Amino acid sequence: MEWQGIVTLITLFSVLSTLSFTRVSADLVLMAALAFLLITGILGPVDALAGFGNPGVITIATLYVVAAGLKETGAVQWIAQRLLGHPKTEKGAQLRMIAPTSILSGFMNNTAVVAMFIPAIQDWAQRLGIPASKLLLPLSYAAILGGTCTLIGTSTNLVVDGMLQARMNISLGLFELAWVGIPILLIGGAFLVLFASRLLPDRGGLKEELDQVREYGVEVEVMSPGPLIGRTIAEAGLRALSYGYLTEIDRGGRLITAVEPDRTLQSGDKLYFVGAPECASELRRIRGLKPVYGSVHKLDLENHQRCLVEVVLGQEFPALGKTVRDSRFRTRFNAVILSLSREGKRVPGKLGDITFKMGDTLLLEASHQFVEQYRFRRDFLLVSALNDSTPPDFRKAPLAMGILLAMVLVSATGMLQIMEAAFLAAGAMIMFGCITASRARRSVDLPVLVVIAASFALGNAMTETGAAVWVAGGLLGFGELTPWIALALIYILTAVFTEVITNNAAAVLMFPIALALSEQLGVNFLPYAIAVMFAASASFITPLGYQTNLMVYGPGRYKFTDYIRIGLPLSLLVGSVAIGLIPLVWSFHG
Repeated sequence: MEWQGIVTLITLFSVLSTLSFTRVSADLVLMAALAFLLITGILGPVDALAGFGNPGVITIATLYVVAAGLKETGAVQWIAQRLLGHPKTEKGAQLRMIAPTSILSGFMNNTAVVAMFIPAIQDWAQRLGIPASKLLLPLSYAAILGGTCTLIGTSTNLVVDGMLQARMNISLGLFELAWVGIPILLIGGAFLVLFASRLLPDRGGLKEELDQVREYGVEVEVMSPGPLIGRTIAEAGLRALSYGYLTEIDRGGRLITAVEPDRTLQSGDKLYFVGAPECASELRRIRGLKPVYGSVHKLDLENHQRCLVEVVLGQEFPALGKTVRDSRFRTRFNAVILSLSREGKRVPGKLGDITFKMGDTLLLEASHQFVEQYRFRRDFLLVSALNDSTPPDFRKAPLAMGILLAMVLVSATGMLQIMEAAFLAAGAMIMFGCITASRARRSVDLPVLVVIAASFALGNAMTETGAAVWVAGGLLGFGELTPWIALALIYILTAVFTEVITNNAAAVLMFPIALALSEQLGVNFLPYAIAVMFAASASFITPLGYQTNLMVYGPGRYKFTDYIRIGLPLSLLVGSVAIGLIPLVWSFHG
């Protein structure tokens, strides 16, 4: 292997290490790697930038618009309301939830499906008297499993298909993956229904006060001058709140706990309430109170323009590891943090001194523009706008579903390629008013597309320099590998990579290694490409491997160990089924 191959492997190792052990965003890391390979002359401009013109990447960008059209019209909620129903048991509820989630995830972006289902599932669980923790992680897993059933079900499938088209001139059909995807969905879904109730925690039982929602702390101050000064707690209406209760008063640095109803309020009193997210909205309606950390007046917004937003911090949130005060959150995002919840419980101490961690759930007061701006960003995983003034236009939900169905039909029948059908569907969503042009632009997740496209440069470098062949030879050096064992090895390596780096990057990096290994074994490459597809999507063991897993982390009050407890057996089960079925559908000697 020449120096170019050695440098490529060092670059690959550096990328993997940076993605695994630092908080630098994946798009920056991979673009830096692309620039390095280009500047050093290892790749020419055409090979370095090939990913940005790959059909799979363009198709993913277009499908974001289609998914956004379905979201804006409320098509997913429209379907959910008709399919969820009123089951009598936890297992029945899980089954009724897994079915629509997996079906929708087969045809639209998994993240969009989960983002829309989270608030609906929380309300549904509350009505049924079932802990949301029994449903939200199965919701994420069902979306992942459903996405494996079709070529457009997950971006990973489209990425690998794009590489197959570019390298081997092979194009997969829309439902070709269903031969393996549907058995995986049925077996994985059955596992969730049978064992999720036993393996998942019951956090926050429904028999305690305010236990139906995540617990928040909201701190407000008595304004001076104001109508509440000199009035008692009871007279001010602070003992009869629907969504929270007063726990303590900070009066000039002296803490008053176990506050009695006849305690008189004074100017500058800081009141601390514990309760549901709606508690903040309830307190805002009481004249004479203002939030302690970040007065609403500093937002420079009229009252009707504000809304309460509940978000989960993602791995690319820029202030991870910083305190609320040091993050300059209000200035940066033009939003006020009302409270912070971690694993479903409010974090003790002063809000300004709390250090941000990934997976934290924040209750914010912000503008409706905040919701639009950060809905598709990776730093905030938006869960719900609690008092959104712009509900979906349900009248156009059937139209949006019709556009999606037409896209699937013309693609499945071979009339048009998937990319062409996606272009027509996205155009129809805008033309018929399912989504505006400005929202369509914002729906495209540019960081994800950059990660995928830039990953192609590393994949091309692995192939061009012979590094992939060297790695494949190293794998063969462990001993005599049969095609089945080699397939299992590729699947396991890809699955490990996808738990620590992005799923798409894992697929792109493993693709040339799988290609080189199949060539050295002298067998058909297609089974190995399909194994990379399924393994890159099958991220169940950590909340970090797949974005939907992190989205349910805070709302479900989960701990890291919860993912291992249920995700590890699910990963082993899915992997066994995939490795067993793939060669039966795509032969090693085909």
